[in-house]
Formats: sequence, structure tokens, C-alpha cells
Amino acid sequence: METLVLSDRCPGDIQAAGAILRRGGLVAIPTETVYGLAANALDGEAVKKIYRAKGRPSDNPLIVHISDPAQLPPLVQEVPESAKKLAAAFWPGPLTIILPKSDRIPRETSGGLDTVAVRCPSHPTARAVIDAAEVPLAAPSANLSGRPSPTTFHHVQEDLTGRVDALLDGGDCDVGVESTVLTLATPVPRLLRPGGVTLSQLRNVLGEVEVDPAVLHRMKAGQRAASPGMKYKHYSPKAEVVIVDAAPQEYVEYVNQRGDGWALCFEEDAPFLQVPALAYGSRYDSASQAHRLFEALHGLDEAGVVKAYAAMPRKRGVGLAVYNRLIRAAAFQVINPKGRHILGLTGPTGAGKSTAAQVLRDRGWLVVDCDQATRSPLVYDGPCLAELSTAFGPQVLRDGMLDRAELARRAFSSEEARTRLGEITFPRILRYVRKLLEEGEAQGYRQLALDAPTLLEAGLDSICSRVLVVNAPKEDRLARILRRDGLTPEAALRRLEAQPSPEFYASRADFLVENGPGTDMKAALAPFLEELEQELENPSL
Repeated sequence: METLVLSDRCPGDIQAAGAILRRGGLVAIPTETVYGLAANALDGEAVKKIYRAKGRPSDNPLIVHISDPAQLPPLVQEVPESAKKLAAAFWPGPLTIILPKSDRIPRETSGGLDTVAVRCPSHPTARAVIDAAEVPLAAPSANLSGRPSPTTFHHVQEDLTGRVDALLDGGDCDVGVESTVLTLATPVPRLLRPGGVTLSQLRNVLGEVEVDPAVLHRMKAGQRAASPGMKYKHYSPKAEVVIVDAAPQEYVEYVNQRGDGWALCFEEDAPFLQVPALAYGSRYDSASQAHRLFEALHGLDEAGVVKAYAAMPRKRGVGLAVYNRLIRAAAFQVINPKGRHILGLTGPTGAGKSTAAQVLRDRGWLVVDCDQATRSPLVYDGPCLAELSTAFGPQVLRDGMLDRAELARRAFSSEEARTRLGEITFPRILRYVRKLLEEGEAQGYRQLALDAPTLLEAGLDSICSRVLVVNAPKEDRLARILRRDGLTPEAALRRLEAQPSPEFYASRADFLVENGPGTDMKAALAPFLEELEQELENPSL
């Protein structure tokens, strides 16, 4: 088949794409998420061509794309209030809504289901093509089935040239992972596929939203997929991908030691790796990971990689979408090299970390109190005291002992002084904390935690496989400090303002607890801790 190459920079090409779609042809088009392979969603014969061109199983439903929310009612039996709220909040955008379908939707489009998935993309070219076609468009990702989704026009050309009528070049996609899919055809709204619209955003609009088990785990044999991307091995490069569930330092050590593959890593890991590496974003920037993941997976193929070890992304916010795609690219292969978790517990002062630490102890975790550990003579040894005296003046020592109050006064007088304090003390703290953790592991602990107010600033997160952040409203934290430490209101406020913002902590959290009035810490932590404990029993669940 001859495949036309069109461009969204030419208005005539938009109209040409619309004409091809009206007469039952296939056109690959850009959207803000990934490129889609479009056909007339109301024409069952045209939709069959999508399955043939992609090699896609016919029971894998497709998403119908519309250019305006007003086009939804004819496609479904009714538009409930919940759908109206979601459309007002997120359309145009990367959210797909599933509802019972109308008779206009053929079974080929819905994968034989009684429901239909619909979204209104924000990409102006996608909406222009829909308008030019004058019909809603069924458009799964524009790749061969099971391969990484295409986020650049080059990816589309590689997979579909000679298999479809036309390819429309619209540049690179912004989001990088497919849309969030939410079904409203269940008693409680249910997330079937995470994407650019996060679970917390959905809950802010609807209240209760369940997460389908297939988001994180392999579907059971015989279970029918209600959404694209749930059932089959998906998004896979030719290379074998294995996810390494480990702390950053441990990930680097493991991949270097193996030496039999590439690293699919975060940018921060790359300088320490001794094997070829492809970065798919920054460790604490899930949006960058989403944007670059499929490009990196394609990069593995272009380099002829046989095996790749992937760093574990977070399962929070957009990170949940990244993990959902990566776990399928890896065919659910996950390894935990040392068969244990080290959890970093942190957050702003007065948030309630000590309460969370007690919950961990009650569940059998070994909790290392880093505040207590940093007072050890093994940290503030002779060489350390000498460096502190040189950096901050001999007044920080009294009779050869550290005067902590004087050190604090001098070290927290400026950002430069605070940085210097960290340079002297953080490496020593890290070594000592590692020693305590190793002793705990030798005693048989597989669940260990660091209660560390400066976990992130000290670089202790580099030895943690997860980060748990406890936060609370500023007024609650201030009141707790006043009760606990006997400070004046002015001194307590200065302490709060000297710490990073709550947003700093939240952006680095695998799990976040908002510890406001009435919060039951045990209940709040239970889902997260149960998940970690289950992962240790079976990493690939």
C-alpha cells in the first residue's frame, strides 16, 4: 500500500486526511498524548482495518475521539452528571470516559463490549482532523500492537509506512503516555488506565474513585479487558526489560555488577553507571518520565539492545501512568536484588513523623531515628569537630565538646553556611546510618525505615527504595512545635520557615500523608505498607 505523508502545517493536508477518513481509510494523526491511528468510529469495516494494520486483538476496545464535548450524547445512552463534571474539568485533554454505548457505536469499535470509551483531545490538529472528517474517530496508538507507543512522527513512519493510507506529521507529542481511562459504567467510578490526568485530580472532581487491580497487576486468566492497555503485553521494545525495585545507589550497583545489559535509568543515575545507559527522565519529575519513556523504549530497539534494567518509577501522580506502561513493557518482570525495602520517612517539622514511625514499629519495621543517630560520637568524631571548628569558628567547641546551640546559630545564619554544614556532616551521617541498617539486615529485618527530617537534603534518599512524607497544615505544625519544644512563637516560626516547602517534600514522595486534625495515621498508612509488604512476598504481583 502506498502511504501518503502529510503535514499539519499545510491546511490542505488536514482536509485531505479528513477526506481519506470519510471514505473509510486510515490516517495516523498526532494528539497531545501519543500518535493515534484513526478511522471512522461509526464504520465497523473501517475499524476492522485498524486491527489488521496494527495486528491488534479484536477484543481490545478502541477509544473514540471527538472534537467537542457536545458530540458525546449521540455516542452514549446517557450523559450522567459525573461525566459532565469530568468534561468541564478535563476536556479537551488526556482523559477518556467510558459509558454505556448507543446503537451508533459498532461492536468493532467497542471490542464487543456494551460500553464505549470517548475522549476529546486537546491537540488542535487532532480536533481539526475530526472536524474535517465530520465523524468521530476511533484511534488507538499508531504503532504495531505490543510495541512502544509513538510519540514522534519518526516512530509512526517506522511502524506503519505501507500499512495505512496516510501519516500526518504533527511534531512531537507533549504528554508522552496515553490518556487516563475512567469508567463510569460501574457503581463506583473506576480508574482503568492512569495517564496525564491523575487519580487525585479525578477524586477532587468526583470524590470516591476506585483503582482497578489491573492498573498495577497482571490480569487474571480469562478476564476481559474493559479498556485499551489492560490485558495484553504492551508498549514493549524488542529488548527484554526487567524493572529493578531498589534504592538509587543499589540500582546502580546491581546493574554495574550484572554487566549484561543496558540501563534504562534516571538522569541522576547515568554518571555512575559503567554500562551503556538511556535515561527516561529525572528521578523526581514524573512528567519528564512520561514524556520520554516511549522515546527511550524505541531507543533501545534502535541500539539493538537485548536486555535492559529499568529503574523503578514512583506510583504516585503521573508516575502511576509511567509505572503502568513500564510494568507491561517488562511483561511484569520485577526484581528486588536484596529482597528488602528501606523506607525514607521525612517531612516538615511538626508534621507528625514520630507518629508514623511508631506505626511502622508496631508493624515490625526496624526504624532508625536519624536525629538520635547524628548525635553519635561516630558521626561527630575528632576529624569532624576539627572541620566544624575551622568552618564556623572555635566557639562551636566548648572544652573539646560540640556546642550544638552555637553551631546551629552560626550554621543557619545563611544558605552558604547551611550548605557548608551539610558538606561536613552529611557524608558522615550517611555512613553511620548505613552501618545501622546493615546491622538491622544482619538481624533479619527486611522492612527498614529511616526517620530523617533532612532525608532529602542529606542525600539519604539515595539509599531508600521508597520515600514516605508526612505533612500537615502550617498552623497545626506550629502548634505542635510550641507544645513540644517550648519555643517562643517567633522562634518556632523561624524553624518552620528555615525548612523546604511542603511542595518540595510532596514532589519527592512515593506516599504522602496529610496529617491534619482527626487523621488516623495507622489507617492512612495501611494501604501503602500493605503494598510494600506484598511486594516483598512477590515482586511481580
